[in-house]
Amino acid sequence: MLEVESLSDIYTVRQLDNKDVYKVLELEKGNPLYFEFAPPAPSVDSILDDMRVLPPNMRYEDKYYVGYFDHVSLVAVMDIIVGYPQKETIFIGFFMMNKVFSGRGIGSRIIAYALNKFLEMGYSKARLGYMKNNMQSKSFWYKCGFIETGEEVEIDRGTVVAMEKVL
Repeated sequence: MLEVESLSDIYTVRQLDNKDVYKVLELEKGNPLYFEFAPPAPSVDSILDDMRVLPPNMRYEDKYYVGYFDHVSLVAVMDIIVGYPQKETIFIGFFMMNKVFSGRGIGSRIIAYALNKFLEMGYSKARLGYMKNNMQSKSFWYKCGFIETGEEVEIDRGTVVAMEKVL
């Protein structure tokens, strides 16, 4: 079991649930560029789906849809799948910052701290995907030390480029 509370030394981190949907919706609506590359536009239904969606052969116990809070403000959202696609891997299915907190290095710090915690927990690699042509996402993940694997997957919304980082 992942101890999500340990994923930040600055923010309060907790599992998000249905009561948090409108906070997540407000955060997502502040990032319209992301949804140009990864439709559909944010909605209550799309967020509820994101909170539940799992990769093949994974269990709900492997999924952590977490929020980073600064007192009452939702600073960031991260969707984490442990042990996917390999047992020693953490998969980041989604990460988004609140626009109010963007551009100050906070997102990079959140990711760096979480990756160090994942390593302490025994994971050796982190994987994720970004939508091809989304240069903002690509730049952010490069800045966090991720590299492209050479794998690309076609989905109904476009092409996902796989990235990973050895922890």
